[in-house]
Amino acid sequence: MWNKNIETFIGCESEFEEAEIVIFGAPFDSTTSYRPGTRFASKAVRSESFGLETYSPYQDKDLTDIRVFDGGDIELPFGNPETALDMIGEKTKIILDAGKIPCMIGGEHLVTLGAFREVLKKYPDVRVIHFDAHTDLREEYLGVRLSHASVIRRIWDIIGDDRIYQFGIRSGEREEFYWAKEHTKLNKYNFEGLDEAIKEIADKPVYFTIDLDVLDPSVFPGTGTPEAGGVSFMDLLGAVIKVSKLKIVGMDVNELAPNLDLSGTSTAVACKIVRELLLAVY
Repeated sequence: MWNKNIETFIGCESEFEEAEIVIFGAPFDSTTSYRPGTRFASKAVRSESFGLETYSPYQDKDLTDIRVFDGGDIELPFGNPETALDMIGEKTKIILDAGKIPCMIGGEHLVTLGAFREVLKKYPDVRVIHFDAHTDLREEYLGVRLSHASVIRRIWDIIGDDRIYQFGIRSGEREEFYWAKEHTKLNKYNFEGLDEAIKEIADKPVYFTIDLDVLDPSVFPGTGTPEAGGVSFMDLLGAVIKVSKLKIVGMDVNELAPNLDLSGTSTAVACKIVRELLLAVY
């Protein structure tokens, strides 16, 4: 079922059976529309995580005090999105069936659909909280329906209106913004409205997806489609901690392209967000 990963995210060395959260990587970027490289993210995040401490002064928590298993990366076929999504779904199902929380490290944002489809089967009343610079609500992109530019639209296809809460959005086609007014709860530019959203879904299961390009590119340049006008690291950290108080049943962090920031800063930021997310949700 699982091969023991030689290199894990720092402090995440529990066995699968005892863990409450399971990390796995989805190194896939075949539908990336601008600059590729997110397939390298999960490996880079594991390696560079050892530049962190296991302790978070923000939350006064330590990774050594929680039980997280790192299951390594799935070996995905780059040229076949549907097969890749099915494989991600299979891994997610194993984690959910064992009563654990999946934490996927992408990869482009399309990988979220594979995990979410399995979460929905177990939690039919699930809500989605989506942090991103982009709407991801296109019906198709260049004639293709399975795209990182349409992942949230594909999620809407299977859960419908008023169950998707979007924050930080500052880029998309005009039609996407207009469409969102009728079908999702889209909040532009920042996290205003997050407190109200949390109150609305306080008793619901939640899938939490973080596209790291929600951050301003001055903080996080290593991503395929950077968009000026994003949030700060501290803004994102505060929002993550707020959302973590909900009933999180699945989560992912995606769209780091480490090859696009040779300074390593973007990877270091991604590592810190993963650490804080794990500690907050646990």
